[in-house]
Amino acid sequence: MKLRPRTSDQVLGFLDKGTNVTGELEFTGTLRIDGNFHGSVSTGDMLIVGEHAVVHADIKVGEIEIHGQIFGRVEAQRRVEISATGRVRGDICTPVLVVTSGAVLDGRVEMAGDGSQEVAVATPPIEEQQNSRRERN
Repeated sequence: MKLRPRTSDQVLGFLDKGTNVTGELEFTGTLRIDGNFHGSVSTGDMLIVGEHAVVHADIKVGEIEIHGQIFGRVEAQRRVEISATGRVRGDICTPVLVVTSGAVLDGRVEMAGDGSQEVAVATPPIEEQQNSRRERN
């Protein structure tokens, strides 16, 4: 018997629209959820949350594509992508975050990395901004 090599584009599991699952979900490969899920999700691989999915869970994955709704914390080792139809109500921790125009993210974002870089953005008080504009004119 010859085994086919897995590709990351190949969906190996599927929870279809209309399914309701509660529990702890652990898997390898790529899983797509289009139904309702309550609990926790754990994998080092890929989770796809379909457009009709409603997921109430703490999620720890390698990568995730979000096209539906997630309520809970999302931790990704490599990447989080939220499409225009995606809705996240919870915190995200990932080194790479892609948010498409139209997506909703209601929570805090931690860009996990090696911790050696900090980025700070500061804007001067309004008075300084106005004075600076006057000086240029």
